[in-house]
Amino acid sequence: MLLKNLTRQLFAQLSRHLPRRLIQRDLMPDDNTVAHAQDVPASLSEACLKYARASEEQLYRDFQSHPEGLNAREVERALEQHGLNQIPAQKASPWWVHLWLCYRNPFNILLTILGIVSYSTEDLFAAGVIALMVVIATLLNFVQEARSTKAADTLKAMVSNTATVLRVVHESGENEFIEIPLDQLVPGDIVKLAAGDMIPADLRVIQARDLFVGQASLTGESLPVEKVAVSRDLSHNNPLECDTLCFMGTNVVSGTALAMIISTGGNTWFGQLAGRVTQQESEPNAFQKGISRVSWVLIRFMLVMTPVVLLINGFTKGDWWEAALFSLSVAVGLTPEMLPMIVTSTLARGAVKLSKQKVIVKHLDAIQNFGAMDILCTDKTGTLTQDRIVLETHTDILGAVSNHVLHTAWLNSHYQTGLKNLLDVAVLEGVDEDHARNAATRWQKVDEIPFDFERRRMSVVVSEQPEVHQLICKGALQEILNVCSQVRYGDEIVPLSESLLARIRRVTDDLNRQGLRVVAVATKFLPARGEDYGRVDESDLILEGYIAFLDPPKETTAPALKALKESGITVKILTGDSELVAAKVCREVGLEVGELVTGSEIENIPDEQLAALALRTTLFARLTPMHKERIVRLLRGEGHVVGFMGDGINDAPALRAADIGISVDGAVDIAREAADIILLEKSLMVLEQGVIEGRRTFANMLKYIKMTASSNFGNVFSVLVASAFLPFLPMLPLHLLIQNLLYDVSQVAIPFDNVDDEQIKKPQRWNPADLGRFMVFFGPISSIFDILTFCVMWWVFKANVPEAQTLFQSGWFVVGLLSQTLIVHMIRTRRIPFIQSRAAWPLMIMTLVVMVVGIGLPFSPLASYLQLQALPLSYFPWLIAILAGYMTLTQCVKGFYSRRYGWQ
Repeated sequence: MLLKNLTRQLFAQLSRHLPRRLIQRDLMPDDNTVAHAQDVPASLSEACLKYARASEEQLYRDFQSHPEGLNAREVERALEQHGLNQIPAQKASPWWVHLWLCYRNPFNILLTILGIVSYSTEDLFAAGVIALMVVIATLLNFVQEARSTKAADTLKAMVSNTATVLRVVHESGENEFIEIPLDQLVPGDIVKLAAGDMIPADLRVIQARDLFVGQASLTGESLPVEKVAVSRDLSHNNPLECDTLCFMGTNVVSGTALAMIISTGGNTWFGQLAGRVTQQESEPNAFQKGISRVSWVLIRFMLVMTPVVLLINGFTKGDWWEAALFSLSVAVGLTPEMLPMIVTSTLARGAVKLSKQKVIVKHLDAIQNFGAMDILCTDKTGTLTQDRIVLETHTDILGAVSNHVLHTAWLNSHYQTGLKNLLDVAVLEGVDEDHARNAATRWQKVDEIPFDFERRRMSVVVSEQPEVHQLICKGALQEILNVCSQVRYGDEIVPLSESLLARIRRVTDDLNRQGLRVVAVATKFLPARGEDYGRVDESDLILEGYIAFLDPPKETTAPALKALKESGITVKILTGDSELVAAKVCREVGLEVGELVTGSEIENIPDEQLAALALRTTLFARLTPMHKERIVRLLRGEGHVVGFMGDGINDAPALRAADIGISVDGAVDIAREAADIILLEKSLMVLEQGVIEGRRTFANMLKYIKMTASSNFGNVFSVLVASAFLPFLPMLPLHLLIQNLLYDVSQVAIPFDNVDDEQIKKPQRWNPADLGRFMVFFGPISSIFDILTFCVMWWVFKANVPEAQTLFQSGWFVVGLLSQTLIVHMIRTRRIPFIQSRAAWPLMIMTLVVMVVGIGLPFSPLASYLQLQALPLSYFPWLIAILAGYMTLTQCVKGFYSRRYGWQ
């Protein structure tokens, strides 16, 4: 179902070196997304079918494995033979491929064409300057991407995924389950699977208990499929349909299993597919589309204005060759060739700064979405609360303390092997060691019915006496009541009547209002049997009582929520927990609940109504994973940038559906793989700091785009006016190239710039319409003072004949360069520059150096070669006056613009 996105991401890995998700956001398949057996070599299909039908003994023989697992020597030998468990797309591409990809952007290609044209017209200096600009931009991009790749790899290593594998770890031959990195797995290894695990390689199931696997990434099946140890149908010819095989890239939805690895890395089904699709381009994400739209706005502007400059100069001057060279230089000047480098540098710097805030960026492009986020959906447990569950009480159905209920719950938690749960840990810690040791001796485990998110309960079957089995079930109250027909009332077992049900509701509601999470415990005695137990056995149970847990709110939650609100982010709680518990926690942390909605209430609500409801509702309780995903998608459909923070398997659909998926280091594998951002600390305060850094990064990117757009627009307008009235060119092509080169050098420090507080208080997004309006407002300001400069040079300094054009061009060269450089400081802030808002020192130094060089060139030994001349001292008071007027008018227009349209 997700194969197209998976393969595109694989190419993105090769082209950008950055780790990518195996789990992507698109949830519905199209006709081209389903993997078939013919997509991989026939030999692999035959091998898979062979192992699907093989007996357990044959598997051990073929892979030289053992029921107790591989030892260190066997693992080393297997690694030498099969290599690391890595898909081919995870290998770094050669440096020359990386260099080509850094060069390959619209601006560099356009400049290269212009450079070739300049060279063919024997304008060698122009060709040299253009080549220098392309080389600088490409090399800076190459170095920055290499550094960011190294940083990303280092950061990603901090959250690397692991698998639980059975290995012989002692010289005596003793074995145990250990956690190892995924790339250390080898064929023949026996791995343990539980709900939430990613399938780490291609596997043959050996033992399974209600194992359901989501194969959407390979087959397009929207529903999980059951996997078993002994095939129910041996007639399948497509390995993907075999019920005894699991494939890399899929995930365990529910149940538990032991499975043997039959292939790893590039030899897996997914690895073979990856090797066949590396030539497919990756689909651009929202950030890349935004950059592309802005880039093409600037390129189209250049493509329209350059011919206009050519025609005006050709007709007015009569020298079409000179006009062509000049228009060519204008085209170069209008090309924002530093945009790729600025964007990459800013994002990479943002990622490094975020890492210091305990936020790991898996994909650089996610930083902009982080800053644009205006709605954050999150679970309650561990986010608002301490994620430190303690067993608060254990009672019978009427609320009286009951040790029998605690003992029964302990047996369930002790013998369950499915999804690890903080509630189980709290139950186990709530019983003293002597009692636990005694109970473990008396009771033996018979079977288990693992937890899943549809039933919301799990059961174990235990036995104290050989002829009798006891099924112990615990789970959410309503789900337990659905399968109970009796209750333990004192020392008696009585039918579950309406009056008892009402009393049960009152007792549990009272516990919930105290902020306690209530889990019901039920039992059933059965005659001993040799058959496996299943869900059908969870019927006619006896409700024993409840165990109640406390998860107190974090001290940092209330101030973090306040900070998020002040930052323009609306927080919505999407939880599967009880509405009473969730509401109490929300009130304790200062989150206004208002209208409360439960999962059952939204089942039959149309999307249009639910979208409106989601916008005004803060708390959704008793949600299923699909409910969470639906709410996130509808909020996005309303035009919001939605983040989702989750760490469980039940959060994975919503993580994929959100604009930005946020998970934590301790999350289950599938949640971490689906996320764009990984928090090393599960805290809203850390998240808020990350959002601010994301906005700061985006603000710096936007500065360069605004500066370039407005400056280019003003320059072209000035050139058109000058070309129409002057008897000579207002500036030589050589001057335009040098001016553009110096200006670009001053922009290199923008990623290190400071950002005003008001620019990071609200979410920020790409807005091409705002860019066009900004160009129209601020571009002509520089043209006004350019025309004023023309007048000063024409009438004051008498540079009004072709023989004096060098003086004219020198005067405008200095004014143009200094005004372009000063615009950096004017547009980087809505405040008064240098007084209310100062640029970072690297940007201050770079702009100062460029201004000094620009003023000094007409006086330098290079002046004659550059066709410039020294300016008279009387020129400089005019220069100061023109620049002061330019800055004053820009500040006035800036105030009007920001009041009317805002200042992003």
